[in-house]
Amino acid sequence: MPDYTDEEYDALDEYYTKNPPKVSGGGKSGFFAKHKGHVIIVDDLSANWLRVKAAAEHTTPEAIIGQLVRKEISRTV
Repeated sequence: MPDYTDEEYDALDEYYTKNPPKVSGGGKSGFFAKHKGHVIIVDDLSANWLRVKAAAEHTTPEAIIGQLVRKEISRTV
């Protein structure tokens, strides 16, 4: 995230107060509706690896994480 000056932060605050982002779907679609609050923050290396792995396997990062978790669970049971 860029390092803004106080004036830049104030300008952004004023802009988004006057122009709030539009959310589509009426709660029926979109990122948060689909993910139901299951948001996980990972470091840049992990995020990049997940994107590359998912692209190579023609799937999603979520599917890759699911595979890794299931593999780890089966390994420890």
